[in-house]
Amino acid sequence: MTYNPTIRNLMDALLAVLAGNAIYFLLMPHLPLAARHGLYKEDWGLLVDFGICTAIFAAVKLARARGW
Repeated sequence: MTYNPTIRNLMDALLAVLAGNAIYFLLMPHLPLAARHGLYKEDWGLLVDFGICTAIFAAVKLARARGW
């Protein structure tokens, strides 16, 4: 089944955000206090969460490009 590239990109991003946030929130109790995200704050924890989501998004795009 062939999907529209926009829909495919949206699904890749959704997967990355959901999986990245799940991983971050599972790891959060084990992270140093500086790397924990506070509610409604811009802090280092938000950057760590963003980094995890970005890494997953890049891995999904790489896997899709290689045909996995």
